[in-house]
Amino acid sequence: MLTKIKFVATAIALASAMSLAGSASWAAEEGNSPAALAKALPEAKLSLEQGLKASEREGRPISGKYEIEDGALQLSVYTMKGSNDFEEVIVDHKSGAVKKAEKITEGDDLKEAKEQSQAMAKAKVSLEKAVDGAAKANSGYRAVSVTPTLKGGKPVAEVTLMKGAEVKKVTEKLD
Repeated sequence: MLTKIKFVATAIALASAMSLAGSASWAAEEGNSPAALAKALPEAKLSLEQGLKASEREGRPISGKYEIEDGALQLSVYTMKGSNDFEEVIVDHKSGAVKKAEKITEGDDLKEAKEQSQAMAKAKVSLEKAVDGAAKANSGYRAVSVTPTLKGGKPVAEVTLMKGAEVKKVTEKLD
């Protein structure tokens, strides 16, 4: 009986370890690893604020982030035209040119874009200004992502900042 319990415990521990290892590799592959982002970020000549500004030709920016996609640094901005037309805009992180813009039509991306647009509908401050304020208030840090949300019915921007591999999250009011 004791051997059977040890076997089950070992199997559970092994399954958990494999699950965690899978999560860690997914995080690195999908650009969620602060270390991978910190390593690639110095090649970006454009600030997040400049990337948001560059994406405006495709619509109103409703979120933006630096990420690692397919092993390369990428600046992705979600934009909105009208009330229900969303695009993911990829901005060249060196030149500021729009590389591509793809409609967001389904899945989690569409759900996130709709939530972000609801927060931005109540915002009186642009994401660009919110990111600029967060960066100025945190000397030595660089803004790497901004996502608007509603907290208690009020619009706020959640800004992720990095200094090397150190990550800091701050909230800026948008009203």
